[in-house]
Amino acid sequence: MNYTVNQLRIFLKIVETMSVTRAAEELFMTQPAVSIQLKNFQDQFDIPLTEIVGRKLYVTEFGYEVAKIAKRIFVEFDELKYKTREYEGVMKGNLKIASASTGKYVIPYFLSDFLTNYPGVDLILDVTNRAKVVEDLKTNKMDFAVVSVLPDDVEVEEEILMENKLFLVGNPDNYKRKEALIFREDGSATRQEMEAFFKQKSTQQRKRIELTSNEAVKQAVVAGLGHSLLPLIGIKNELLDGELKIIERKNLPVKTDWRLIWLKNKKMSPVSKAFLEFIKAEKNRIMEKHFQWYQDF
Repeated sequence: MNYTVNQLRIFLKIVETMSVTRAAEELFMTQPAVSIQLKNFQDQFDIPLTEIVGRKLYVTEFGYEVAKIAKRIFVEFDELKYKTREYEGVMKGNLKIASASTGKYVIPYFLSDFLTNYPGVDLILDVTNRAKVVEDLKTNKMDFAVVSVLPDDVEVEEEILMENKLFLVGNPDNYKRKEALIFREDGSATRQEMEAFFKQKSTQQRKRIELTSNEAVKQAVVAGLGHSLLPLIGIKNELLDGELKIIERKNLPVKTDWRLIWLKNKKMSPVSKAFLEFIKAEKNRIMEKHFQWYQDF
């Protein structure tokens, strides 16, 4: 066999996009050039890597196995690159983290000093909905994910960052009245916790409002559209400014944990290893420095 690194990279992009055209676009190549490289790569195997059915490209079972091996090869390439830089005394590379939306109030404080200590590290931080966070972790697009509820369809390891407290809140004018309940979208960890809390309560007479981000929910509550269960970490300023008021209820606040998770048995890059070691060593100091106010609620 005489395949090239470029052929491996192109084949992985085809597997990821399930399209020669899209692979060409993302690789900034022409479609014919990608097709030629795919053919040259395929010519080195007696078993088909892909097949066309009804003008649609499909990856064969063998093709997926080759893709898995190719991914491991690139991990080893990165390891070699990072190891060289390590011996040169320089830590460089990408740190890729996906975070659930409310995690944007947490993870930056755990990154600041690390990035200062390692100026050669480039951060890729994707703040998005929980479903995409879990999917990007499962497909190994990200080194870590920040979530408050562990996914149940993938094996992960975890490092607890800090407690996550969810309070029922309303605005100062309606917090004593029975109001509509404002929920996050299906799949959100906050939605799961809110539905679990209200499961045994008489809420059928209340109108339900569904919004797609905690920020949208927060603004809706501030505007007086209803009440919602919201993470304390994201409503500090509104509480201090008097725009939101905590509604006292039995069994509140709901408590979970913000946690850093990664795939079980993942082969980490030196950058990922260094970040995890930093978190384990420094998280208590970071909590005392940035989240002392959090303990008062």
